[in-house]
Amino acid sequence: MDTENSGVSNRINLFGTIESSPVFSHDVFGEGFYSFELAVPRLSDTSDTLPITISERIMEGSRFDIGEHLCVTGQIRSYNNYIAEEQRNRLVLTVFAKDYEFGEQMPSVNPNEVLLNGFICKPPVYRTTPFGREITDILLAVNRSYNKSDYIPCITWGRNARYASKLNVGDNIEIWGRMQSRIYQKKHDDGSVVEKTAFEVSVSRIEIVSKGELDEN
Repeated sequence: MDTENSGVSNRINLFGTIESSPVFSHDVFGEGFYSFELAVPRLSDTSDTLPITISERIMEGSRFDIGEHLCVTGQIRSYNNYIAEEQRNRLVLTVFAKDYEFGEQMPSVNPNEVLLNGFICKPPVYRTTPFGREITDILLAVNRSYNKSDYIPCITWGRNARYASKLNVGDNIEIWGRMQSRIYQKKHDDGSVVEKTAFEVSVSRIEIVSKGELDEN
């Protein structure tokens, strides 16, 4: 992905297999939007099942059949979904499709590429796994049109995790990586356990664009 001097702040390119038929999601000023799931292969034998949101205006009557191979270019978008039983908002991510192309086989390029340029909006959280693997979680605010921002959870590993743990709120960073789905279990107060899916960007490269004001004082 060539991004030097491109001015891009939020871009994702995906290639995968359609796993669910598009269903109506919502409309904005008379424009209908549909959602479906795309299974995107990893380098291993597993895949990430990612949510896609697409406008009826670019679908143009095309059939999005389960099992069809699809290339998608777009942006990662976030919104808050109110969970009544938990009485709180939950951050939800989706891939907002801006263009697509059907394909018979996987292209030679990376099937899952993400570029984000944004601002750290919470203190990075550094931790280690029971097996000693270093991880730092970042919440990145990525600006878009009409004074809106998307809040995108990112996860860094190893030396990138050590580097990211020293960053501060307000730092403007650029990251490269892939969007992944992660299944986890949530335990409720009544002892019941529910399986949920989280979406985040797994970071392969990170660079500082500029330091925040907190770093300069």
